Amino acid sequence: MSTACTPEDCNTCSAGCGTAGSGETDFRAYLSEGSKVKHVYAVMSGKGGVGKSLVTALLAAAFQKKDYSTAILDADITGPSIPRIFGVDKERIESTPDGLMIPGISMNGTKIMSANMLLQNETDPIIWRGSLIASCVKQFYSETFWGDVDYMFVDMPPGTGDVPLTVFQSLPVDGIIIVTSPQELVSMIVAKAVNMAKKMDLPIVGVVENMAYYQCPECGHRQYIFGKSHVEDTANSYGLKLLAEIPIDPRIAEMADAGKIEYLDAAYMDKLCDTMIAIDKMFEK
Repeated sequence: MSTACTPEDCNTCSAGCGTAGSGETDFRAYLSEGSKVKHVYAVMSGKGGVGKSLVTALLAAAFQKKDYSTAILDADITGPSIPRIFGVDKERIESTPDGLMIPGISMNGTKIMSANMLLQNETDPIIWRGSLIASCVKQFYSETFWGDVDYMFVDMPPGTGDVPLTVFQSLPVDGIIIVTSPQELVSMIVAKAVNMAKKMDLPIVGVVENMAYYQCPECGHRQYIFGKSHVEDTANSYGLKLLAEIPIDPRIAEMADAGKIEYLDAAYMDKLCDTMIAIDKMFEK
């Protein structure tokens, strides 16, 4: 993989991006020849453990079921879980004759690029500094032969550090989906993500609440394990929509652990999928 562009390289760089001497650095990443991605959405949160990878996987699966070509760029370099969720954890990245990486393909056709697919063993740790991790994410976008993709979802690491900054500056992100959970910390979690999005001048599609409730399979009663949710109130205070509520459901864990997340019946994600498609069509007009 090539070295990422830095401002001090301008005097010796032959890329001809037009930024040398302008006082500005072009942070944008460009797709490889033969690749086309129509829409890019980043899935993020202000903290870890809320289910960003699950939401990313469910979104990709929902769009794929509707016959859209989907892809996932797993930007959580040090904690990648997407390959396992889709059952491609044993698959290793191959290259084209031109040296471009070929993404893994899930059973239903979702294209996946993840750091775990570059390792000899999926349990090998990636011990890199933040700048190298951010550079890797950018190269995943630029040096992969994606082909034609309708919707690409970027599974972000937690927080608002190097990788989110790189993704927002370098990739043509159409919108951000914020993932949170019902705990009292939700207002702070949402606020961090919202404030970063505003500083980067990127639109927020809305909020997805994970682990929202447990529904009894016998009587249908909903039990709010973490207490009554305040996510919708928090979302409304920022002018955002609560897009979906994902329940605590043992089937989700079972299907994810088995690498069969694409076969989970998740009507709440189908509804979210339809909402996003409608938004995209509105902007395309």
